[in-house]
Amino acid sequence: MAEAPAPPASELPAPDPLAPDPTHDVTLDAAALRVLAHPVRLNLLSRLRQYGPATARQLAAHFALDPGSASYHLRRLAAGGLIEEDSGRGTRRDRWWQSRHRTSFHDPGTNRPSEQADSRAYAQALLLAYSDQLRRLAGTVPLLPDDWYAASVFSDYTLLLTPDELNAMKAELADVVGRYRELGHDRPQRGADSKNSTDSTNGTEGTGGPVPTPVSVQLQSFPLLDR
Repeated sequence: MAEAPAPPASELPAPDPLAPDPTHDVTLDAAALRVLAHPVRLNLLSRLRQYGPATARQLAAHFALDPGSASYHLRRLAAGGLIEEDSGRGTRRDRWWQSRHRTSFHDPGTNRPSEQADSRAYAQALLLAYSDQLRRLAGTVPLLPDDWYAASVFSDYTLLLTPDELNAMKAELADVVGRYRELGHDRPQRGADSKNSTDSTNGTEGTGGPVPTPVSVQLQSFPLLDR
């Protein structure tokens, strides 16, 4: 019997904007949540994802950490399957590390009762890591090129929502971020390996064209219950 033809792409259900891409992203299990329930590890992982491979010494210098402490946290991330050695670089004494995934995904709504404590510890560590990133950003604001400063946004909104409405808003915002993330596939990036060939005053290569630069888009939404 002949197989039914596949439906046209226009009739296929739209992908869930909040779902991970299995080819690039990782869904955190309970063990990974426990590994990442530490703001230093979250910051190290974020740095590797944003700027590419680095050594423990480089990361320690950036975050003002003891190199031994940075190495310990990197080993914990590797044991959790979140990073790996970049075998094409370095030596046994000076190992380079790289992230194994583009993004981590965790949906608190899917937690089993046994995972609630790990999930909340991870969320708490995330907030501490984000606050540390914002403190470092505050010191760079006076140095931002004019075009990047004009394009940046620092906003805070208070909305009156139900949990269902907040979930709907999350999906819409994730869909927008996903569309712009697709622009970055296979693009050259201004990062750790290309920084020296880039004009650091305006973010352009020698040809004068704009260079895609890592941009942090943070999304936090939570109820204000501490009245």
